[in-house]
Amino acid sequence: MLRNSQANWGWPSKALHWLGALVVLILLLHGWWMVHMAPRPERFANYTWHAAIGYDLLALLVIRLLWRWMNPVPAMPADLKRWEVVAARSGHAGLYVLLFTASITGWGLAGTFRNPMRLDLFGLPIPQIVSDRALHDFFEESHMIASYLLAALIVVHIAGSLRHHFVKRNDVMRRMWFGSAGSDASRHAGSSAPPASAKSVGS
Repeated sequence: MLRNSQANWGWPSKALHWLGALVVLILLLHGWWMVHMAPRPERFANYTWHAAIGYDLLALLVIRLLWRWMNPVPAMPADLKRWEVVAARSGHAGLYVLLFTASITGWGLAGTFRNPMRLDLFGLPIPQIVSDRALHDFFEESHMIASYLLAALIVVHIAGSLRHHFVKRNDVMRRMWFGSAGSDASRHAGSSAPPASAKSVGS
């Protein structure tokens, strides 16, 4: 299935979700290691590689957001409480805000080095949005804070998904996997349009 439905995510949404999740995990782990563990002589090469992947993550985020806007968002289970719907909406909005904040502050930081980082992972030239070296500390601190907040919210997001799967026993987590979404998806597919409060909640 290419496009999303009210019951399930289409394969492009799933692919963008899991590819983005993998890239974010790599960047978070590598960023921590790079700052705390990498030998100083090798650190700039790691910064360059980190920035290159970060540029491509930002492009992936834009594609994902555009695809989401062009597709319906699968409905959440009808038995969710109001606070669960609000928490889901807030959590997903927070993830997007922090993903873009971390990416853009990283982009700004990349231009404040003595040798700006101008290439993405595929060797494509990337224009610099900041070139003032006096702003280096500001962007470095902002990028670090956004990244730590993002990591914390990802943990909450994973915990929420596991709660849906093991406690609520619904298909919210399962339908993001490739393949059948299970019985809940079938019920949604054969039902009328979901309540407005749940319709816009999704990954």
